[in-house]
Amino acid sequence: MDDGILAGILFGVMGMASASIGAVVIGRVLRGADAVDVRPHPAVSWNGSDLLSVFLIGIICQAVASAAVPRPAAVFDQIATHAVAMSSATCLGAAYLLLRGAAPDSLGFGIGSWRRDLGLALTTLVLILAPLLATAGLLDRLVPYEHPVIDFLHAHDGLQAILLVSVSAVVVAPVAEEFFFRRVLQGWLERDLGGPIAITVSSLAFGLAHMGQGLAWIPLVLFGAAAGYLARQTGSIIPGILLHALFNAASLLLVLAQMAGQSATGS
Repeated sequence: MDDGILAGILFGVMGMASASIGAVVIGRVLRGADAVDVRPHPAVSWNGSDLLSVFLIGIICQAVASAAVPRPAAVFDQIATHAVAMSSATCLGAAYLLLRGAAPDSLGFGIGSWRRDLGLALTTLVLILAPLLATAGLLDRLVPYEHPVIDFLHAHDGLQAILLVSVSAVVVAPVAEEFFFRRVLQGWLERDLGGPIAITVSSLAFGLAHMGQGLAWIPLVLFGAAAGYLARQTGSIIPGILLHALFNAASLLLVLAQMAGQSATGS
């Protein structure tokens, strides 16, 4: 079967699955229920200066990690360094908030149950994946998508490169970004401004943090809104981390499949 036909069938199935879940969500809302049930959770205790301190910790970690790599740095070293910096910033940021008196549960790493959190992540992924891919595809026609990681994979298609990108994109980035954007920033905004404004601001900040990759930041704002809603309803970033990891894994698999198709065509 032609790859284009197969891709069209797959996307059609994804679209129907998204529409089915969307219909269920709309039905719940029309009945006066939340799309996702609220879990009782404590409000955060940190203030604006704590927020700035945590983000400053992240900047310092990135600066220290970048300084440790000789210039000019290879893309492999840049990806590895960035992963180490994000991991360090997350750990140090959480430690700072705990030292400032934050309750451990307020950091968002509490788990309701793995089955329920994974179910939320999978359901949300099916709901948003097709619309986000369609949006990204249309935007790519206006401004072609560019990312150094994709160029890196094209230049280094070995197992080591794939493993490095997988760990960075599917493990490190989801934990760090959900912690900083959906808990530290959004949690603080929720306490003072309410959920809708907090989700809007954090999702915009998340999207804008990924500028420089064409117009891909626009669908990332929509992704951030979905992850932000999960965080607001559950008080946990675990569903968002799982959603983020699954989304990045799906994106990476699409890139690898496209590369494999190009290689097959070229051969």
